[in-house]
Amino acid sequence: GSSCVTTNSPGRQIVVGICAMMKKSMSKPMTQILERLCKFEYITVVIFSEDVILNEPVEQWPLCDCLISFHSKGFPLDKAVSYAKLRNPLLINDLNMQYFIQDRREVYRILREEGIDLPRYAVLNRDPDRPQECSLIESDDHVEVNGEIFQKPFVEKPVCAEDHNVYIYYPTSAGGGSQRLFRKIGSRSSVYSPESSVRKTGSYIYEEFMPTDGTDVKVYTVGPDYAHAEARKSPALDGKVERDSEGKEIRYPVMLTAMEKLVARKVCLAFKQTVCGFDLLRANGHSFVCDVNGFSFVKNSMKYYDDCAKILGNIVMRELAPQFHIPWSIPTEAEDIPIVPTTSGTMMELRCVIAVIRHGDRTPKQKMKMEVRNPMFFELFEKYGGYKTGKLKLKKPKQLQELLDIARQLLADLGQHNDCEIEEKKSKLEQLRTVLEMYGHFSGINRKVQLTYLPHGQPKTSSEEEDTQKEDPSLLLVLKWGGELTPAGRIQAEELGRAFRYMYPGGQGDYAGFPGCGLLRLHSTYRHDLKIYASDEGRVQMTAAAFAKGLLALEGELTPILVQMVKSANMNGLLDSDSDSLTGCQRRVKACLHEIMQKDSCFSEEDFRRLAPTNSPSLVNSMKVVENPVKTCDQVYTLIQSLTSQIRRKLENPESADLQLYHSETLELMLQRWSKLERDFRSKNGRYEISKIPDIYDCVKYDVQHNSSLGLEDMRELFRLSRALADIIIPQEYGINKAEKLDIAYAYCLPLVKKIQLDLQRTHEDESVNKLHPLYSRGVMSPGRHVRTRLYFTSESHVHSLLNIFRYGGLLNEGKDEQWKRAVDYLGAVSELNYMTQIVIMLYEDNNKDPSSEERFHVELHFSPGVKGCEDEENVPLGFGFRPASVGVRRDPGSLEDLSCDEPDCIALLSEPARIQRRSPLIHKCNTGSMEVRQKCAGLFSTTVLGGSSSTPSLQDLACTQRKKLSSDSPCYLDGFEGCSMVPSIHPLETLHNSLSLKQMDEFLTDVCENGGDSRTSKGTPELHTHSHMRTHAYTHTHAHTRAHSINIGDGW
Repeated sequence: GSSCVTTNSPGRQIVVGICAMMKKSMSKPMTQILERLCKFEYITVVIFSEDVILNEPVEQWPLCDCLISFHSKGFPLDKAVSYAKLRNPLLINDLNMQYFIQDRREVYRILREEGIDLPRYAVLNRDPDRPQECSLIESDDHVEVNGEIFQKPFVEKPVCAEDHNVYIYYPTSAGGGSQRLFRKIGSRSSVYSPESSVRKTGSYIYEEFMPTDGTDVKVYTVGPDYAHAEARKSPALDGKVERDSEGKEIRYPVMLTAMEKLVARKVCLAFKQTVCGFDLLRANGHSFVCDVNGFSFVKNSMKYYDDCAKILGNIVMRELAPQFHIPWSIPTEAEDIPIVPTTSGTMMELRCVIAVIRHGDRTPKQKMKMEVRNPMFFELFEKYGGYKTGKLKLKKPKQLQELLDIARQLLADLGQHNDCEIEEKKSKLEQLRTVLEMYGHFSGINRKVQLTYLPHGQPKTSSEEEDTQKEDPSLLLVLKWGGELTPAGRIQAEELGRAFRYMYPGGQGDYAGFPGCGLLRLHSTYRHDLKIYASDEGRVQMTAAAFAKGLLALEGELTPILVQMVKSANMNGLLDSDSDSLTGCQRRVKACLHEIMQKDSCFSEEDFRRLAPTNSPSLVNSMKVVENPVKTCDQVYTLIQSLTSQIRRKLENPESADLQLYHSETLELMLQRWSKLERDFRSKNGRYEISKIPDIYDCVKYDVQHNSSLGLEDMRELFRLSRALADIIIPQEYGINKAEKLDIAYAYCLPLVKKIQLDLQRTHEDESVNKLHPLYSRGVMSPGRHVRTRLYFTSESHVHSLLNIFRYGGLLNEGKDEQWKRAVDYLGAVSELNYMTQIVIMLYEDNNKDPSSEERFHVELHFSPGVKGCEDEENVPLGFGFRPASVGVRRDPGSLEDLSCDEPDCIALLSEPARIQRRSPLIHKCNTGSMEVRQKCAGLFSTTVLGGSSSTPSLQDLACTQRKKLSSDSPCYLDGFEGCSMVPSIHPLETLHNSLSLKQMDEFLTDVCENGGDSRTSKGTPELHTHSHMRTHAYTHTHAHTRAHSINIGDGW
């Protein structure tokens, strides 16, 4: 009734019995380990056959001195317990405890008793005998379980550990729905579902969702003093199981921290399971145990098989050798020595990448204001605490639904009797209702409403309304909608994320044929310390999620990626700005712009001096195109009138009335959009509202790109004129002269500048961030170290402001530094910071230099103006290439050849820039998996270089196969992603400077923080906690604060 694996030398043998289901006892890991166990001179292994286990009484089971027995599906645990009572063998894994392991409630109870960190949880027992444990109240964005509240995202686990149907529920602000996890089926381990309601039958554990970086750590103990850990992609992320060339799930060895090793010891001893697997979640600098699986082996690791057999053999011999009178002493072995290859020559190691990125292509932003006085609005205002600050933001579905109910109620009352006491304008109420009813469902990503308390009503502007003005209190209701990320914006962000991988050196081993995989290898082996921050606007969050999807080669919906990977950074003004509260300087600038742009005459020399004191070439060119601002506004107004009448005609024509426009807009909605601009742009007295120019440009840019198939006349001319006006107004709203530009930039950007300084400072301080086991880091320069990546996704205001700080804040003297002078000239020629604009800072370390030397750390600054506009390519200013190399360097840091060669993770040091040499774009072919991708030079990196050659990877659009080819009447976008419909490609990154020292950059950022802090305080604006003791103290304080607050997703973003 058993199979004997081997018998060694004569004499009394110690018999180790294996009692488990055949699938487990004959598995590859078990076979490998038993083969090694049998090499112990005095050990014999006996495997109990499944037939015997299931069908024979325990008295007939083979005898053994030591029993390895564990439960799996179909295993008769009761019989194994009886056998152990009968024969009393040494148990490697306790059998009674295996009953507890099958119940998640018991597992959590034991973990809690041992003082092991768990996610916050509550148990919902649907047990008729225990009604007090069965209270569940469900709301839009949270559940209350027996009085304990769990904000979404939260996790719902069946109490039975054998049931792997674990669900994660997402907040409406991230798109709602749930991720359903299950036992791996083929290459899937989870699937996204739009269902947002929790399960109503069965008992569950509800627990807080832990924001990890998209990887889970699986720990395997063999006794209390040995733990092997490996990372795998979290099944909650996109549900796609990563498999290697042999079809095995890809896992990566990980080093455990001292605390985690202590947890492994506690788990092993508490559950009395020598061989025990459990899951760790690493979140917010902390480790939590979320599952204990009992007996389980590591798969496909020879080192583990050796270690496991050795430890098990030693346990058996230590416990049983004395009673069998076998001479035995435990051998001691030298610790494994980590081998670290050294570096030579001028090779530098990439240590840190910081990027500030504007969101992708979006639908036009729209806004409607109305004054409301109905008591129902005041009740709503009070209900959500509006009186505390006099302002209220409504974004949650429940709140928007209540507002929609009020609008419907008032419209119904108006419909019944026209003379009733409803002051709100019918047309505005109708628009409020229409916008709130759009999409058929609410999501905080689509719409928001702001209510502001006006104690004496709104001051009326025009004289004719004076008689109707009321002094009693009212609320100003501002409805904002639109501004969503378009499918094109999503593709742009994903492609840019994919292309960003090329910044990271390396790509050996499993990934050699896969360009840009150095980053994937870094990330999965826990040596990539990645954090992605986004402001709380939906389009910015979705851009960040799409970018993460491309960067980390994820698949599927954006919601799960958003919840796990993107931190909402609105806690301290890091990436958000309250655009309603302008600083005094901004008001002055707007007033000055307004005044100059109202002149019905050609711009004079004086106007050029007043409006363009920095002599920015792009601004001067736009002023020359405009010539006379009022005449140009007249032309724009006439063109808008022509456009609205063309749309009306199309609506009246039955053939075109029901046309579906881009992103499911209708002609009706398009007409509303343009009619509103037509009304708002020109007031009754004939003056133009200059602040509407950016909105006009926004709309025409959108329609030229996405709705050109309508064939509307004069769109191009409207685009050209409104662009010229916008190129004057948009950049100048951030300051006209240098002092104003800095003043306004400080108001927007100070927290972000401080954060960037901390990111750079902390790179060279060693921390206990995720590290790779040294034995597995062959070819890696320094396995204990890692690359830090910090990505900040934000809106136009922060990108303009940050660029102004670098450009005007005194980083370098352009009179003395030739490269910086060229960079400043290039920036001056850039007219628009379009969608996906990037400002990138890269930090390198030269390990050959003295650690205290200024030359040890080397900083580079790069920039791209984002998406290509509709202008002719000749008008695009040329930069000087990405990471321009010196003449002597033959390697090309950006080339694909380097990415695939098997050498350490390092990159060539770039010395001072040399002469300019332009080269024709080179075309390369490379294999991406099985797919041949043609490399075009519309890439992430500029191919214009200084005194060297460059062949650079490009953005390939993998989505273009699903999109129809561009119609021939819009040639300007044919240079998009592989000619992909309506998705323009992105300008390559240009190097602004490539030989800054970290000291230079750090001192510059310190000055900015001090000046910015002074300028804010002196103007009486609240000070943005400036740390003068920043260098010594700042990390510990601010970062701990950021970590604690950076992800607070369930709580409406």
